[in-house]
Formats: sequence, C-alpha cells, structure tokens
Amino acid sequence: MRIGLLTDGGYPYATGESRLWCDRLVRGLAQHEFDIYALSRSARQEDQGWIELPPHVQRVRTAPLWAPEDDGRTYGRRERRTFAGHFTALATAVCGDGEQDGFADGLYGLAELARERGGLYAALRSELAVRILERACRAPGARRAVHTAAVPDYLAFTDELERALRPLSLDWYGDDSLGAVDLCHAASGGTAALPGLLAKRFFGVPLLVTEYGVQLRAHYLSAHDAPLGAPVRALLAAFHGRLASEVYRQASVITPGNTHARRWQEKCGADPARLRTVYPGMDAERFTAVGEGDDSGDPHTLVWVGRIEPAKDLIALLHAFAEVRKEEPNARLRILGAPVQGPEAGTYLAHCRALAAQLFPDEAADAHAVGDNPVSFEEIGGPEAPDLADAYAAGAVIVLSSVVEGFPISLVEAMFCGRATVSTDVGAVVEVIGGTGLVVPPRNPRALADSCLALLRDPERRARLGAAARARALELFTVEQNLAAFRGIYLELISHSPVHRDSEAVDVDGEPLPFATPAEAHVPGHWTGGRTRPRWAGPAPMTAAAAPGGPDA
Repeated sequence: MRIGLLTDGGYPYATGESRLWCDRLVRGLAQHEFDIYALSRSARQEDQGWIELPPHVQRVRTAPLWAPEDDGRTYGRRERRTFAGHFTALATAVCGDGEQDGFADGLYGLAELARERGGLYAALRSELAVRILERACRAPGARRAVHTAAVPDYLAFTDELERALRPLSLDWYGDDSLGAVDLCHAASGGTAALPGLLAKRFFGVPLLVTEYGVQLRAHYLSAHDAPLGAPVRALLAAFHGRLASEVYRQASVITPGNTHARRWQEKCGADPARLRTVYPGMDAERFTAVGEGDDSGDPHTLVWVGRIEPAKDLIALLHAFAEVRKEEPNARLRILGAPVQGPEAGTYLAHCRALAAQLFPDEAADAHAVGDNPVSFEEIGGPEAPDLADAYAAGAVIVLSSVVEGFPISLVEAMFCGRATVSTDVGAVVEVIGGTGLVVPPRNPRALADSCLALLRDPERRARLGAAARARALELFTVEQNLAAFRGIYLELISHSPVHRDSEAVDVDGEPLPFATPAEAHVPGHWTGGRTRPRWAGPAPMTAAAAPGGPDA
C-alpha cells in the first residue's frame, strides 16, 4: 500500500510536534510505502533539516507556509470573475451563519482555479478580495463580531487566509503525486488536511485524519493571545471552524488521541461512527529501568517535568508547595524543564524563580553552613538529570499542575516509571490516569497541597498507585498498540477503496506480480470512461461496528 502522509510543521523535519509519532508510525509500518507531503512553519525549521528517513519512504515533497509563494501569475477578466464567484461563496460562509455547502463550494472552486490557472496568491491579496470580504462582513445576516471590521482588519485577515489556503496552490495534485497514493493520512487537522481534501476531490483517494491535539482548539487558544483585532479573530475562528467541519465531513476515519479531543470533534460535526480513539504510542523501553527498579525515589521529593510556560501554572504549584512545607519541613520540589526557548518562556521562568526566592528564602542548618533553597529549577540533560528517566526517578511523587492540557505526555511517562502522581483535572488527564493517581481541580493550590501531603506520608499507597499506573500505561499507551491500531485501520480503509496503479506492478525480473492489481480496479465498458484510474466517490462510511472493540478500540 502507498500512503501519502500529510504533515504541518513536523515530520520529517528535525523539530516539530508530530515528528516523533510520525517517525514511529513510518518505521513501524515498513510493509507499506510512504510519500511525505510536509508543510514547514519557519526558516529555522527548514535550516535544521530532516531526520534520517527509512528506505521505504519513497518521496518527500515540502512547501513553506512562512515565506511568500507568489507564482507571478495574474488573472484576466474571465479568471477574475471565476475567482470572485468562488471567493464570495467562501467569504459569505465565513462571515455568516449559513450552511456548510457554501464554504465547501468556494473552497473547492478556488482549488480547481489554482490547479488550472495558478495565481491564487495574488488574487487572495488583491483589492478585489478585500472588497468581496467587506461586502460579506456588512451583508445582512453576517456575524455581529465582524460588522465593525475596517480596511486594516480585511488586510490582516486576507493575509492570514492566504497562508492557510496556500496548499491549494501547490503542485502536489497530479497522477504522479497525491493522485498515485492509495490513502492520505493527515497527521493533524486544519491546513495539513487540505491536500487530503483535494486528493479525495480530484482522485477519490480516501482520507484518514489523526488529531492528538485538536487544531481548532489550538487555534482558539493561540488567537486569544494574538495581536489581532476582535473582527480578525472572529473571522479566523469562523474560517477554521468551517474548515474543521469540512475535514471531518470528508474524512473516511478520524482518529482522536483521547476522549477530550473526540468531544471537540463531535461538536464540530464529526460523525461519531467515523471516530476511532487511538492513543499516542510512546516508547516505554527508555523508562523500563526506573519502572522495574527497586529505587522508589527520594521519599521527601516532589518532581515536576515539562515545558516551562504559563499554561503549566507553576505559580499555583509553588503556592501549593508552600503549604506542603508548613507541614513537612523536609519536603523538596524539583522543577525539571526542557531548555527554555523564546522570550515569553524566559520571562515566565524568571517570574517563577523570583516567586520561589520570595516564598522560600535560602535556609542553612547553622551559622557556618551554606544556605539552600528547597525549590530547584533544573534543565533535563544537566548533571543531576542527564535524561528524562532520571528526572522522573528523582522523587517519589510526580506533580502536574496545568490549567490547559491536551494529551498529558509527561503524565504517561511518569506512569511508565511506576511513580505515583498528583494531577489537575484538565484535558485528557482523568482518561489517562484512570484511577491510578490523585486528581484535583486546577487553580486550587490547597487541594494540590493536600493530595501531595497524602502521598508523601503514605509510602505503601504510593507503591500501589505507581504499580497500577505502570500496568495501565503498558496496556494502553505503547508504540505497539498504536501501530496495531493504524495497521488495522489502513487495511480496513483500503478494503473499501481498491489499490490502483497506473502501470502493472512487476518483480525484480520485470515479470508482472500475481494479484498485484485487484480485478475490480479494471472495470470494463463505459463505467471507467476510458480512464486507467477510476474517479472514485470515496470509501463507504466507516461504522463503529466495523472495528474490533468498537469505536474506542
């Protein structure tokens, strides 16, 4: 089977959120061929290059979303009329509360225009596009939030829209590219899934969409902090909401990474019958020594592991630890984070350090001893924690204090290490922990402190919870279970849409391979219209009963 893997800001680049799980997927399913279609998000990501790819990756096509991509083409009068009609349909759907069909008609119309004529970059940034958008914002029935938009807002939105729709203008849609794959697998929703929508539109290639973090939710969170006016944020939210609905409507199967993501997808119109929860696959071997070892960590130490950023709410953790210290003077807190990147993260780390110094002045045993602070900020990779497993091994209790979380990877890693955990009830935490750890409300330092004290004072309970957590993680969150799930989904999808090839498959001696092309791929008579590759309408809708174990298998 030939898989077109669609990524946005991740694999095969050396950095990016989807890099690890995509690499494990590709390497673990070596019986299939993979073509990678990757969108990059920054010049820095491009400069850092790709990771080493396995030999069954046949092709890699890339395109930047951060740099101008003007093909130098402009439209004549006829093309401008065509563009105006399609863009009006899309803008009206984004600005109003009408049906999804108008958005889809506009989107696919622009895609076909870009495929035939190019020039979409210039058209989307033209005065014509701004005027169409202005009319849509001021039309009766438009959303109240966009009525106050002005020219700067229209310009800002069309700039963002052009970047989001840039995959429509790529040269990926031919019989020798996405038209030649048997299945498109989008590693996220949103922009990454756009090439998959067009491959289904133009060639009938089935689309599988995996979301471990729902792109629409991520957009809402980032747009709240973006330096854009309220009308632009409303327009972007409406556009991404419409796009998510269209992706879910066209996908043959959608695989959320947890129930939290699944609920978001259902609210956006995803058919529950097409949803299959597939938990992220994580490498358990690197934590085996800690998880199966006899060392249960320092019984007085709490450990926090993760990226230091405001969403992790280290401020609440520090206030909770202040309460812990009042009742357990020997307690310590080790905050182990990845190297800080970006000015915002550096500012937040400095703020946390200042608060820790204020809450916990350096202490010394006597007048001749060096003062010490019970809170330490360390980087993973340093002398005290050379790797991730050492970070979790440093203490008896692992704490997660986030106010926003998707799939809590650090929590699963702590479970692999057999550690008792205290977590805030956000995102998929309750689903992941499943009763093998303590869960408290977010932004509640008192509740966080009480749960930490309960585990610090009860070593037998810590041991029981840690053992149960490791057993649960090994059952649900390993690479092996993830690969088994996708192996089954791939085969099931392709059974509804037979493998097609433009030429007969041959062996090393040039002889045709028996059964390489199924008989139903060559339908005689008028059904194919003379094409060697039929234009399929797509696979039949998946049902919950089609997969072993139901939709959550």
